[in-house]
Amino acid sequence: MAVEYRRLTEKELEVFIDMRISQLREEGAKEDIDLKPALRDYYSRHMADGTFISWLAVDKDKIVATSGISFVEKPPYFGCTSGKMGLLSSMFVSKEYRRQGIAKELLARVVNAAKDYGCGTVQITASDMGVLLYSNFGFVKNGNFMQYKL
Repeated sequence: MAVEYRRLTEKELEVFIDMRISQLREEGAKEDIDLKPALRDYYSRHMADGTFISWLAVDKDKIVATSGISFVEKPPYFGCTSGKMGLLSSMFVSKEYRRQGIAKELLARVVNAAKDYGCGTVQITASDMGVLLYSNFGFVKNGNFMQYKL
């Protein structure tokens, strides 16, 4: 098995969206709407303006793992003087390809993209399964994260 890595393009977007939905299901998300149109709109717009990129792992033209990072900006603060942040998402590896270093490689590629973009920090809301990957990479838990649902 020779996994290759390449950037997501519009050509692979439908498969990418299907994998994102599979990831959300696996993480236990409540599926009460058709999320595909909203995901298609988001990824198309943000890929076009450069504020979302994804690296894929591909085995013989089959996408076996995904990653994603959205670039956002907020006022600078002491921990991030650029105000630019990378928000990780869509980190997903098909079951039969797990524990082979693929997620680590994809993570390194999107973190490097965040550096290139000028981000001062990268954040993720990690699933239980992903915590070890991110901790080993150097991510530190922030117990202050809170969310208000509108």
